[in-house]
Amino acid sequence: MRVLFFAGALAVAGIANAATIGPHAKGDQVLRAQVLLDRAHFSSGEMDGAYGSNMRQAIRGFQKLHQLPLTGVVDAATWTELERDQAPVLDTYTITAQDVAGPYTPVPAGMMAKAKLPALGYASLAEALGERFHSSPDLLRRLNPGKSLTRAGTQLTVPNVAAAKPLPKASSILVDAREGTLTLLDASGMPFAQFPASTGSKHDPLPEGRWQVRGVATNPEYRYNPKLFWDAKAGDAKARIAAGPNNPVGLAWIELSKEHYGIHGTPEPGKIGKTQSHGCIRLTNWDVMAVVHSIARGAVVLLQ
Repeated sequence: MRVLFFAGALAVAGIANAATIGPHAKGDQVLRAQVLLDRAHFSSGEMDGAYGSNMRQAIRGFQKLHQLPLTGVVDAATWTELERDQAPVLDTYTITAQDVAGPYTPVPAGMMAKAKLPALGYASLAEALGERFHSSPDLLRRLNPGKSLTRAGTQLTVPNVAAAKPLPKASSILVDAREGTLTLLDASGMPFAQFPASTGSKHDPLPEGRWQVRGVATNPEYRYNPKLFWDAKAGDAKARIAAGPNNPVGLAWIELSKEHYGIHGTPEPGKIGKTQSHGCIRLTNWDVMAVVHSIARGAVVLLQ
C-alpha cells in the first residue's frame, strides 16, 4: 500500500472530497483520519494508513463522544467533527546528529538475555522515529520515498501529532476486554479519550472488578519472576530488566490495587489490540504516557 498524499495535499484535503473510511480502506484519507483521531485522543494505536480493528474502535469512541451513530466508519458526519481540528495533518522533521548517534542496540528475545543489557533502548532510529510520531516505521518510509531514515539533516514528512491538545484530568478508567479499549472518564462518567489495549488471555484473564491506581512509575525497571508466567522458559530465574522503551512494560507502569497487575507500555506497538497479554493492560508507549499525565493515585479503574 502506498500513501499518495504528502504534506501539501493532506493539509488542504477537506470533507468536501473525503471518502467514507471503512473496512479494507487504505491510503491517504485513512491516514488523515488516523491523525485527526489521534489528536482528538481517540487513538488507533500505531498509525499505518490502513483501516483495522483498532481504528474501528477509535471511530466508535469518537462517535459516541459526539453523539453520532456508532457505525465504526468515518462518514460525512464524522468527518465534519474530525475536521473541526484545522491544524495540518502532516508536518516536517529534520533528523539530528543526536538522533543518529543513538545509541541503538538489538534487543534479544529471551528474558535472561535482556537481563544482561544495561538499558533496553530503541533497536534502531526508525523505531525511535516511529514512536515519536505514533507511526509504524514502514509508514514513515512510505511518506518519504527515496529518503534515508538514518542520515542527519534529512527532512522527513511525518504525522503532525504535536498539535494535540493536552488531556484533562481523568476521574476514572474503564478497561473493556471485549472491545479491546481503555477509556478515560470525567467526573460525570463521560468518556473523553480512548486507547487500544491488549487485555489478558485464557491463561491470564483480565481480573474483572473495581480497582484503584496505587502508584505510577515512568521509565521503570522490570522485575521478572518466571513463577508468575505460565509460558516462562525452563531455566529462567528471577531477573532485573533495565529501563527503556523496549523494556517488557515499556515507558510506564501504572500499578493497580490488584497485586501484580497494572497498566503499562510495550516494546511492540504494532501488536497492541491484536495479541493477548499476561493479564495486565498493555498500551503503546505514547498512549500509556498520555494516561500517566491524566490520572492520579487513587483513581478508580473498572475492568470488565
